[in-house]
Amino acid sequence: MSKSVNVAIIGSGVVGSAYINQLKNLKTNIAFNVVYLARSSKEALYNDDYKPIDLATYKTAPAKSVLSLEKLIAYLKGAHKPTILVDNTSNEAIANSYPNFIKEGISIATPNKKAFSSALKIWNDIFSSAEKEGSGLVYHESTVGAGLPIIGPLKDIVLTGDKVETIEGIFSGTLSYIFNEFSTPEKSGVQFSDIVTKAKSLGYTEPDPRDDLNGLDVARKVTILARIAGFDVESPTSFPVESLIPKQLESVSSADEFLQKLPQYDADIQKVKDEAFADGKVLRFVGKVDLKNDNVSVEIGKYPFDHPFASLKGSDNVVAIKTNRYPNPLIIQGAGAGAEVTAHGVLADTIKIAERIAN
Repeated sequence: MSKSVNVAIIGSGVVGSAYINQLKNLKTNIAFNVVYLARSSKEALYNDDYKPIDLATYKTAPAKSVLSLEKLIAYLKGAHKPTILVDNTSNEAIANSYPNFIKEGISIATPNKKAFSSALKIWNDIFSSAEKEGSGLVYHESTVGAGLPIIGPLKDIVLTGDKVETIEGIFSGTLSYIFNEFSTPEKSGVQFSDIVTKAKSLGYTEPDPRDDLNGLDVARKVTILARIAGFDVESPTSFPVESLIPKQLESVSSADEFLQKLPQYDADIQKVKDEAFADGKVLRFVGKVDLKNDNVSVEIGKYPFDHPFASLKGSDNVVAIKTNRYPNPLIIQGAGAGAEVTAHGVLADTIKIAERIAN
């Protein structure tokens, strides 16, 4: 008889719908019975008898009101089956409730960075809960680098007793694209503001590009990697984060006004670019964890033309992990953003959990 697990999915937006589509087409010897699917913050599909939801019709099927998180835990426990909660949102309230699910034996697979990069207390609550007998498992590969294998290998490095020295990387697909276009080994007269505007038109940035340019998304990812490596970072605002937003434009009322005024400040970053170029270097927006010197930072870095970070293309991410065993850094590079690769990372985590808990 084949093994099975119950699955509860929250979120069917860009990543969520890609995940559902990949799950629907999955070929595996484990049956993934989706017993709850929150289609939005108000609508959910579920049956009182736990009959699986038909993923082919989830967009149009008649829905009920979403269950509160407390009621969802009770509902999932009532099935008396191994269960995985797949949270495809970036909702902080759901993230904060992970310990409650885990304590009740419900496992988590998620790309939601909030749970792992907010206050250190939540991180500690999640993983101390997961260590107890009968608790759920926690997998969150897609919180850094979408589907790239970064968190798994880093955990393996730590677990097997290796000592991490430094982690350095380009963790934002948006800022990777912007700097790859702006600062190149070939001389170019392209303006920073033009690249930002183009990135927005291509859909690479958030609706308000300041949400990318403030560096906080990179700070969250760096916080997660630092904590895995053994560095107790209190929060993503507890270390230096360089913002690419000119001070005078931090409080303008709209994204359109911001983009309209940004060209007035091109000369500032152009000067930094020109100085780097004269030195045979390009600019890249990087996150760094330096365990030797107890230092975490997010900033513009300068790299020689022949450095791996200098040859990055498009919106790729790259991370270099230097350890006792890897004095020449372990380099992981590839697409670090996008619905399909993010969903692939979450689905891979779902499968890993199912292989451990299915019955």
